[in-house]
Amino acid sequence: MLLDKSIEYFTAFSEKNIDKLRNMFSNNVSLRDWEIEATGIDHVVEANSKIFNSVETITVDPIKLYQDEKTVIAEIEITVNEVEKILVTDILEFDKENKIKSIRAYKG
Repeated sequence: MLLDKSIEYFTAFSEKNIDKLRNMFSNNVSLRDWEIEATGIDHVVEANSKIFNSVETITVDPIKLYQDEKTVIAEIEITVNEVEKILVTDILEFDKENKIKSIRAYKG
């Protein structure tokens, strides 16, 4: 189930669907990657909006997904503007309502 939720998250991200992402986040969601750190649903949604506004297209392609209880580790390839490819490992933690409560992304 959480693997499906993770794929749904990557699809919504690829579609730049802020409303769907907001609905997938817990109110106290946190986001940390190599450039951004944000806590709380409004700040995380704002951080995602800034990413989306800075690119023409962004596509997330899951390579491998692993689940341990309420945590999903995803090896993904992000393609920016149909040219730049970035390999990333996302660690998604879910709360008891299966909403995303933490996103940690590591480049490389």
